[in-house]
Amino acid sequence: MTVDVKYRTTASATGGRDGSARTEDGSFQVQLSTPKELGGAGGPGANPEQLFAAGYSACFIGALKVAGGQLKLKVPADTTVTATVGIGPRSEGGFGITADLKVSLPGLDRAEAERLVEAAHQICPYSNATRGNVDVGLTLA
Repeated sequence: MTVDVKYRTTASATGGRDGSARTEDGSFQVQLSTPKELGGAGGPGANPEQLFAAGYSACFIGALKVAGGQLKLKVPADTTVTATVGIGPRSEGGFGITADLKVSLPGLDRAEAERLVEAAHQICPYSNATRGNVDVGLTLA
């Protein structure tokens, strides 16, 4: 597969899950904390799974808009995607993640909403990156 890259960004992390991360241009900076469930202290910082959930949900809304244009369906302005990301040991060794997307398309007919979500799942870069590697659940709210 080849990708015609239109945008590229760079971020760096130091200190791992209990450190910090920032983009090269300084537009985004975050303190990181390991959740207690993963043996950490918890703390006020974010964790990589939260960042992934935020990115996936925002990206999926973008994919819904592209799909809406292709299908001639108006994506409601108050559309919401809530991503729940899980992490834990894999039976094959190492760790893996799961993702569940709950999509709310207020006022849209259920059949049209289902078509839109399925089309967006084929368009979304996060969905394409995870396909075959991460269990992704899709639910209409």
